[in-house]
Amino acid sequence: MPALEAVEHLVGLQAQAPFPPYFGLWSRLDGFTPDELARPLLEREAVRMVLMRGTVHLVTAADALTLRPLTQPLLDRYLNAAFGRSLQGVDADQLAKAGREALVERPLTAAELGAHLAERFPGAAPGDLALAARCLVPLVQVPPRAVWGKAGRTAYAPMEDWLERPPHPDPSPERLVLRYLAAFGPATVADAQAWSGLTGLREIVERLRPRLAVFRDEQGRELFDLPDAPRPGADVPAPVRLVAPFDNVLLGHADRTRIISDEHRKTVITINGQVLGTVLADGFVRGVWKREGPVVTIEPFAPLTPGQEEEARAEALALLAFAEPAKADRHEVRGIGS
Repeated sequence: MPALEAVEHLVGLQAQAPFPPYFGLWSRLDGFTPDELARPLLEREAVRMVLMRGTVHLVTAADALTLRPLTQPLLDRYLNAAFGRSLQGVDADQLAKAGREALVERPLTAAELGAHLAERFPGAAPGDLALAARCLVPLVQVPPRAVWGKAGRTAYAPMEDWLERPPHPDPSPERLVLRYLAAFGPATVADAQAWSGLTGLREIVERLRPRLAVFRDEQGRELFDLPDAPRPGADVPAPVRLVAPFDNVLLGHADRTRIISDEHRKTVITINGQVLGTVLADGFVRGVWKREGPVVTIEPFAPLTPGQEEEARAEALALLAFAEPAKADRHEVRGIGS
C-alpha cells in the first residue's frame, strides 16, 4: 500500500512528535522509505495539524480540509475550558481575524504569533493568545518541521492558504464514523468518541446501524464494524512488532485493554502526555523500546519467550536499517538476548 493511502486509511497518524509517523508507517508497510512521507509534506499533499482529540495528526491534504471543520466543536470546548478566564474580554472573532492577519506574509512560530497578538490584546498572555488562535483558526505546521533528515521549529500557516483550497463546506460525521470503523473496528460508540474527541456519536451510529455488523464483547457491550471488514480469528499468529511512539493503535479506543493492560498503560503513557514506543508480542504490549542513534534498547515488562526475543531482535535490527542505514557497522540491540 502506498504511504499516503495508508495515512488516509488510518484517518491520519498521531504526530505529537515530528518523526513517529515514519516509524508508524515503517511498522505497517513493506518497503516503506522516509521519502514516501517527507515528499508529500514538502509538496503539500500531507500536513500536520491539530485534529482528533485536540492533538497533532499527520493527514492527507484532502483529509485536513474535511476533518478540521468536524473537529471544531471539540476545539471550542477546549478553548472555553482552558482559556475562559485568562482570555476573558478577548473577542474570539477579533482574535481569529488578528491571527489570520498576522500569518498573511509568512509562517510564524507560536512565540512570534503570540508576540504579534499581544500587541493587539495587551492584557492577555502571548502564549495563551497563540494557543487560542490555533483553536480558532485552522493552522498547519509547515516544513521543514517533521521532514525526515531535517530540523525546524514549529511554524504555522493558515490551512486554506497553505493548501490553496477552502475547508469542506459540509463534511459528513457519518462518513467519519465509517472511516473510523474501517481502521479500528470492531469498536463501541465510546471508542469512536474517545478516538475523535467528539460527543453525540451515538445518534450517528444508530442511523448507520442498518449498514453495520454488530457484535457483543465479553462484557456485553455492542461493537460495530463494517460488514466486509477483515476480522482475523483468534488462532491467526500475531508476530512481534515494534510500534511507534504515539501510535494510533494504542490511542484509538476508550477500552485499551484490548491491547495493553491498565498496569502497563501507566508506564507507556506517561503523566506528561508522552506515549512510548512499545513492543507487541502475540498482539499485546509486552514492553517498551527506544532508539538512541544506532542503538535500540528493548525493555520487556516480563521475560519474553526465546522465540519472541529472536523476533524482537530482528525487528529492532530492521528498524535500525531503516533509521540509521549509514551506521550499519554500529547497529546494536540491547536489553534482550544478552
